[in-house]
Amino acid sequence: MDTVPDETTILRFDETFGFRHLLQEKNLSQRMFELVNEILTQRGLMVRSGTVVDATLIAAPSSTKNQSRSRDPEMVSGDESQPRTTKKGNQWYFGCKAHVGTDAASGLAHSVVVTPANVADVTQAHALLHGKEQDVFADAGEPRVDKREEVQQHHPKVNWHVAMRPGKRKQLDTSKPLDAVLDELEGVKARIRARGEHIFAVLKCVFRYTKVRYKGLKKNAAQITTLLMLANLWLVRRRLMQPCVG
Repeated sequence: MDTVPDETTILRFDETFGFRHLLQEKNLSQRMFELVNEILTQRGLMVRSGTVVDATLIAAPSSTKNQSRSRDPEMVSGDESQPRTTKKGNQWYFGCKAHVGTDAASGLAHSVVVTPANVADVTQAHALLHGKEQDVFADAGEPRVDKREEVQQHHPKVNWHVAMRPGKRKQLDTSKPLDAVLDELEGVKARIRARGEHIFAVLKCVFRYTKVRYKGLKKNAAQITTLLMLANLWLVRRRLMQPCVG
């Protein structure tokens, strides 16, 4: 049975070795993340021909019962005209959002951008691409992402596969050949996008990282990036133990 590090193990390591300050000040979290991904690519565990872009909300303490008697100002937009929380379904969230680009073949994370929770996913999609992919898969919350100026400027040749909105898909008449094909294509896209959820499952269910620990986006971004690196290693732990061939 595998010994799985939980949140307390990771935080204890952080505090014992004073690792957080190095991760933040020297940008070591990003450098380690990239180094591990380079190794995984060399081992053939990350294909890089396709990317799934997705995001997950991570809550922050909303209570003002602290020394400063205030919420974390960096967990929200600096523009007071913008909402201080974001809504998903019928629930409002206060915190940050981890935008992650994952390898479409393996589900391993190769890029991450951390923003306040009310930043729209579509605005960060271009930053989650590594530039070598041919196809990108996104959910229905990112319509016309391929038409955005920053995407056209940096990734003009990428083929975008954006999910059809659920309401529109329900209207398909699968008794008709064309609608049946479209419905099947949506199913294929959904199965590929589901691989992007695996990394979030490890982050939240295995590492139990469901709430940020620090104040400030930079500190939390360093920790999230480090945890995603560890999540990648956890997902391929058995294959990494196999000897290299050739």
